[in-house]
This record gives sequence, structure tokens and C-alpha cells, in this order.
Amino acid sequence: MALFTRGILLSVLIGLAGCASAPVDPAARQALAPTGKLRVAVYPGSPTSMIKDAKSGETRGVTWDLGRALAASLGVPFEPVEFARPAEIVEGLKAGKADVTFTNASPARARDLDFSRALVSIEQGFLVPAGSKLAKADEVDRPGVRVGVTAGSTSEGLLSRQVKHLTLVRARNVQEAASLLSSGSIEAFATNKAILAELSDRVPGSRILEGRFGVENQALGIPKGRDAGLPFLRRFAEHALADGTVQKAVERAGVRGTSKPD
Repeated sequence: MALFTRGILLSVLIGLAGCASAPVDPAARQALAPTGKLRVAVYPGSPTSMIKDAKSGETRGVTWDLGRALAASLGVPFEPVEFARPAEIVEGLKAGKADVTFTNASPARARDLDFSRALVSIEQGFLVPAGSKLAKADEVDRPGVRVGVTAGSTSEGLLSRQVKHLTLVRARNVQEAASLLSSGSIEAFATNKAILAELSDRVPGSRILEGRFGVENQALGIPKGRDAGLPFLRRFAEHALADGTVQKAVERAGVRGTSKPD
């Protein structure tokens, strides 16, 4: 497995070398990496963002690898900036603490960020603990059912508008959600299925329900006001999708439940 992941990483880096050789407009570089480094916003616990291998200590994730690819294309150093959860990433980008991230390009986030085209689509669903009588996503919205969400997440926003009967329980992060699920404090946890698959590995007997309540279209995003860098970002995204960089990042991170966006 270690040789397999190293092989994927090597193929990603080879692809990046070709991207980095193209000349970069200085105005685009300044807009995207104003400090001279590309500060990439990540959060732990999600393979679409950043996870660490428990045995090797290796860090991987789609945001992590695409951030490194973009930094190489710009010819600047890659600098990860860690946040606790996605909502903090958006606020951090707005405050100038980071330059770019890879996240759900929701209408709410599009008010604060400019996005590339969508690169990965992931269904949103529910994870339930061992012994749960729930079988499908459309069975969850019932009185007395407590569903965990990460505070400030797109799943929280979407479910708060959709549901009529269940009770939302807001967790600070994915780690807290796992504890709530294991202790029986919630009957289900809601987020995208890539995170749910990762979380299910840590909660024995848990399973992802059949069906979905939404779809996340993940894209590269930068703070509003960096217009000079937006054409470069969008060209990079098209190239990364076409040459397999995105797929290699997905495979190296072990992301499950993805599909190509429309």
C-alpha cells in the first residue's frame, strides 16, 4: 500500500512539473500568492481536505495535493494553513489568512469566494451507528431523531432548510461528531459521503444509509477581490481535470463516493 501511494504521488509530481514550466503572469502570481507563498487552507479529518496516515504519518488529501500542484504551477512555495472546520476556512480566506482552498462551491460560499469549475461531485448522506433501524436517507426526518452536523457546514445549512421533524445537533468538528455517534448522543451524522466513509472506519459497526439529501460540487476557491488571479486559477483547474491530476489526488487520498461533475 505504501509503494502504491508513493507511486501515485510520484505521478502527481511529474504532472506538476509540466504545469510549472509555463510562464506565469506576475499579476496573477501576486493576486494568488501575495505573501510569496501559496497559503492553502485545509482542515483535518476529511480526505477531500487533509488526513494523516496513522502508521506512516504521511499527509494527503485532495486540497493538499491540488494546493501543492497550484503552488508548483505558480512557481511559489506551498504553505498549508490548518483550520478546525470548513466554516473557519471561509472566514480565514475572507480575513486574508489563506489564499486558496478546495471546497463545496455552494451559493452561500460563492458570496465570499470566487470558484473554478467544479472538479469533483460527492453525494451528501447520513452515517448511522451499529444497530440503527434506519435504512434509507428518506427515513431520517422523523420526530425524536437527532442528527449531527458540523457547525457552519453546507450540510447544516441545507438540512436546516429541508427538514421538518428531526433535531440538528451541531458538532465543532468531525472528531466530535464521531464521539457523539459512538456515545449514542445522536442517531446519525450528516455530511458528504467521502467524509462519512472515513468516519465509518473509526466507528465500528456504523454504515452509510442508502440515498442522499444533496450533492456537493467541489471546486478551487479564492477570496473575492483577487480578479487578476482568477483566469489562471480556472485554467489550472481545467488542466488538472484533463491531465488526471485531480483523479490522482482523489486516489491518493482514498476518497470514496465521488463522481465527475456535470
